Amino acid sequence: MGKIAKEVSGQIISFVGLCLASVTCGVPMWRVTTYIGANIVTGQVIWDGLWMRCVMQATGQMQCTMANNVMSMSQDLQASRALVIICLIVGLIGFLVTFIGAKCTSCLKTEWGSANAVICGGVLIILAAILVLIPVCWSAAITISDYGSSSLTETQKRELGASIYIGWAAAAVLLIGGIILTTSCPPRQKFYPNYPVGPMYPYAPARYTGPVYAPPSSQPYTSSGSYVPNKPYAAPATYSPRQYI
Repeated sequence: MGKIAKEVSGQIISFVGLCLASVTCGVPMWRVTTYIGANIVTGQVIWDGLWMRCVMQATGQMQCTMANNVMSMSQDLQASRALVIICLIVGLIGFLVTFIGAKCTSCLKTEWGSANAVICGGVLIILAAILVLIPVCWSAAITISDYGSSSLTETQKRELGASIYIGWAAAAVLLIGGIILTTSCPPRQKFYPNYPVGPMYPYAPARYTGPVYAPPSSQPYTSSGSYVPNKPYAAPATYSPRQYI
């Protein structure tokens, strides 16, 4: 798999994980309590979430109330609210960092810096997966322990809601996306290969011993005598015409 394909696939998987984490944060189905009265008309289903609590009657009517008072919530839901929000913030920052350092963009000039940015973004996404996994597992453990407790009646026992399963899926998807992004290692060699350097010789300019060129003088040239060749040349003999056939 090429580096660009690996980065794009990691970003897509991480984005899907962030969407699942946001659904886990918003859907009020962390705990489900079923109450059945003397007849089916008095039955109702209670959904507990991080932000609201919904009661659905057997007639199909649903009523939701916002959980404005944090202290009225259980300790695990209070911690879950804070941890899921931190998870979304850290995951979004990591996703933006990977987008800045992606090879398909030109935000960073050097390949080394782009690879390091993608790795840092992948580490933040893995941290977001851990942050969403902790509250989901904590809430699931408390729900399962309350369900098996003998001190609670059947109407007070709660079951795992859909948000718990979505949170587990979000943690798994974010973990996979972060691992894919962190494997985009920076290049081990520099952009230009290190060629072997030859022996260094001291440079010394060569001394020129030939004639030195002098620029022409601006004064008019006057001859100092007549030029006579050292060896006189004889005049050429007369040529006799040849007969050509």
